Amino acid sequence: MKLIFVYNANSGKLDGYLDSLHKVLSPKTYPCSLCDITYGVLKIKPEWQSFKENTDLDLEFYHLDEFKNKFGPEVFARYEYPLILEENKRTLREFISKGELDKLKSEKELIRLINLKTTGL
Repeated sequence: MKLIFVYNANSGKLDGYLDSLHKVLSPKTYPCSLCDITYGVLKIKPEWQSFKENTDLDLEFYHLDEFKNKFGPEVFARYEYPLILEENKRTLREFISKGELDKLKSEKELIRLINLKTTGL
């Protein structure tokens, strides 16, 4: 099983700067709860970085444009972003939905939810 994280943001330095600016100037309208949970204004949150480095889970990360390029427009159109998908034997299913991510307040809550859904703990 692989978890695929798809941020509701495009790749690239300019897009990254614009996202950071949006986060600071208008946090209530920022469209990527996954970005907000896992990144501060300019860098990854330390607890999330530690989780990524120490988990035994297979994790893959994409921006919108990267995900669409890899999986195609048909797959891209099936989902609301951000979200986390589970890939098992080349089949994708929603693992944590946009709605679930939007309710989380911190990287600690995200890590707890991932652990709960993968191990039951």
